[in-house]
Amino acid sequence: MPYLVRERLFFGNITDAAEILQNGSNEFTHILSVLSSDSISFFSEWRRLSIPSKHIRKVYVADLKAEDISNNALRSSLPPQKLLYSLEYAGQDLKFVRMAVPLRDSENEDLLDHLDVCLDFIEDAKKEGSVLVHCFAGVSRSVAIIMAYVMRTERLSQEDALESLRQCCESVCPNDGFLEQLKMFEQMGYKVDHASPIYKRFRLKVLGDSYNRGDKLDGSRFAPDPGLPAEKSSSDSEASSVERDGPHYPAYSCKKCHRIVASLENVVDHVPGEGDTWPKRNRYNQSNDNECSSVFVEPIQWMTTVEEGGVEGKLVCPKCAGRVGYFNWSGIQCSCGSWITPAFQLHKGCVDITRKSP
Repeated sequence: MPYLVRERLFFGNITDAAEILQNGSNEFTHILSVLSSDSISFFSEWRRLSIPSKHIRKVYVADLKAEDISNNALRSSLPPQKLLYSLEYAGQDLKFVRMAVPLRDSENEDLLDHLDVCLDFIEDAKKEGSVLVHCFAGVSRSVAIIMAYVMRTERLSQEDALESLRQCCESVCPNDGFLEQLKMFEQMGYKVDHASPIYKRFRLKVLGDSYNRGDKLDGSRFAPDPGLPAEKSSSDSEASSVERDGPHYPAYSCKKCHRIVASLENVVDHVPGEGDTWPKRNRYNQSNDNECSSVFVEPIQWMTTVEEGGVEGKLVCPKCAGRVGYFNWSGIQCSCGSWITPAFQLHKGCVDITRKSP
């Protein structure tokens, strides 16, 4: 039986959703299914044997325009033709609107980048009727989505939102990875802020997990090269604000040939000294132990050595082949003591700061 969380908002399991679709309901108008890709396929095929459905649309990441996904890191982390969500009318009288979002119940699964479409669907659904958010068991994925909605609308902390749902059902238990991402959601002001250092570090972690799983690296999925004009972009459909308007200054350029290699949009900030549990390897900076001698960035399309798949290697300027930095999927320790994993490092001694457009 679905649990009422807030007015016209329920969560439950796959059996609850199947019963509503099969037997009808005067209460529900919308269903949000948060399931693994395999479960979505099985559930859909099983329903088609006895429950009518009418396809509305499927949205893939590769189908989205730049204004739909403007963040470079999000585009870089999702492979081509990854399903973002599907939408259909379902039920005996095609009276329900159902959205299916592929999401595994895994601590390494990317919840943050699915929140916007899920929360928008819930908000729109509540204007028309009642919505059921369900996963397979009604314990982790659906609860995480409901938590994010309650956090945003009521400005609750992650802990208070979880406690609120436990008052409805004691068995709710989002996995630790989802709880960690919901804490990030709270810290970013109850939104998925693509410009936030919190989000950028999260995207690097997702990319690192993908590399560690042995997924094939595709340089076209890296951040666009800020040193190229828009017409030289590898994909016009993925033109970012950097490519349309030029780099956001100040930008970083090769000290030897002055070719721009990174803009501020590419920088992944870190807290000096954070994670300082190992002796510092960079001992030359005795005057200021916490001064960073490097800038850490997201992977950028000119980094061909990264695309080749090695664990670590030099980063060289695409124009003059001069060394500008280093990368290591296992992580690099900054001179301030922080460990960044994975790390794509520009040495300050090898780059200049360009403060205005040439």
